[in-house]
Amino acid sequence: MFNIKEFEIMKEKALENHIPIIMDDTLEKIKEILKKEKPKRILEIGTAVGYSAICFARYAETCIIDTIELDEERAKEAIENIKKVGVDERINVIIGNAVEILPTLNFEYDIIFIDAAKSKYSIFLEQGIRLVKNGGIILADNVLYKGYVMSDYNKHKQRTAVRHLREYIKEVTENPNLESEILEIGDGLAITRVTK
Repeated sequence: MFNIKEFEIMKEKALENHIPIIMDDTLEKIKEILKKEKPKRILEIGTAVGYSAICFARYAETCIIDTIELDEERAKEAIENIKKVGVDERINVIIGNAVEILPTLNFEYDIIFIDAAKSKYSIFLEQGIRLVKNGGIILADNVLYKGYVMSDYNKHKQRTAVRHLREYIKEVTENPNLESEILEIGDGLAITRVTK
């Protein structure tokens, strides 16, 4: 049983503590995709406190979600939140570095959601293409990164992230096996359908 009260408490706490959670308009779009695609298995790269994984479990009611989190404390908090909301039977939190974990996975996923280290998006994409089913979807959040990616932004602090995100966008839009659209919602959402 989905505990809406615990879910709302969790969202509020994440916002208060400035924990980056998926933006409402991005979530609306993903909810649409989940309703249409009816995924059986989702892979999320970047759990944080479990907010988006819980949302996916809520919108895709029979789906199993594997989610990877590098930060052990965050992962523990996510496990706690997932339990409180009542979706722990469908969400597996994997603690560790996604770059190392992804090559060891061999499930076939319907949808893969990338929301972790921006500098690793291309690595995540490569593994995502391997793990997603033919015709499956890879979603990448924050690809426009506060608008910097599409501007001539060049400040040192975010330069690396911006460069990697530009590479990611180039890759998903130029690879003939990928059909992508970049939406200017939230902080930018890339939706990529994979044909193998």
